[in-house]
Amino acid sequence: MRARRAFSPLRLALLGLILVFVAAVVLLRTSSSDFLLVPDRAHPLANLVTVPGSKAKQNGGGIYYVDVLERRASLLERLFPGIRSGSTLVQQNQLAPPGVSNSQRIQADQLDMQLSQQIASAVALRALGYKAGITEHGVRVAVVYSGTHAVGVLRSGDVIVYADGKPTQTIEQLHDVISSKKVGAVVPIEFIRSGVRHRVDITTSRDPLGGNRAIIGIEPEPAIRVNAPFKIKFDLGDVGGPSAGLAFALQILEEEGRDVDHGYKVAATGVINPDGTVGEIGGIKQKTIGAREAHVDVFLVPAGDNYNDAKKYAHGLRIIPVKSFQQALRALATLPPKT
Repeated sequence: MRARRAFSPLRLALLGLILVFVAAVVLLRTSSSDFLLVPDRAHPLANLVTVPGSKAKQNGGGIYYVDVLERRASLLERLFPGIRSGSTLVQQNQLAPPGVSNSQRIQADQLDMQLSQQIASAVALRALGYKAGITEHGVRVAVVYSGTHAVGVLRSGDVIVYADGKPTQTIEQLHDVISSKKVGAVVPIEFIRSGVRHRVDITTSRDPLGGNRAIIGIEPEPAIRVNAPFKIKFDLGDVGGPSAGLAFALQILEEEGRDVDHGYKVAATGVINPDGTVGEIGGIKQKTIGAREAHVDVFLVPAGDNYNDAKKYAHGLRIIPVKSFQQALRALATLPPKT
């Protein structure tokens, strides 16, 4: 009788499947240097925005904000990004400028979120007839770029008020001062940190994006002050970025008793600017999918490229393009009665 073969075709096939499974598990548990943008279901803002003496009414509708989950991609997801439905694989340099770490980017996103809440409060309160002024009182440091002379001198959250002896109440004023300098020039900087004014000298660096443009090594954002009759509180945990501004402004009106949603479940995304205009945002693919998964009725998005991209992933969800806060209100007011 012939000896039985140690490795029959069936055993070889089973061994191959086991090896593939083990390799897949290892690849799935090992992180890569890339990131994965993943849809997150839209969240209702009710109970997350607190206005003193709230008069919000329940009518079956609601305002929703959308965000995008960002996390390190595994080696398996890097090789096969399509295994996560609706996800997009991106590199670190696509999420942050050169010289900015992931932790710095997250910190900057938190500052952007705070800024969007301040601006949304002022825009909404003005729409309600309150006097709510926005004044810029300096340039806030969002991020300090590594490899520049600002490292160890400036910190995220510092507010620059003077550069080279000239006031810098706006980003444009700071840009005008620094752009007039050559790489290697020393610029006196005055800034406020935790209420205390400091003065330092910073040597300009070469712009890492190319050319001979001088920079001091920061990502700037406006430091604003909102003069409002009362304070509005937001509780979104560690969510960052400026894209929920439009949704915040709509929810504030709801909290003040205005029937903004007209019984519809309304998701909204867009950067809100001090003049009420709505700016474009990132991650529109994931945000559209997240709105769809929350089964909202309509999705307000910035007009232009965001709107065109959102339509590709709408799959029946009604997408409404808006250029301003007032246009968003008009678009919702002209929806047919909710049945």
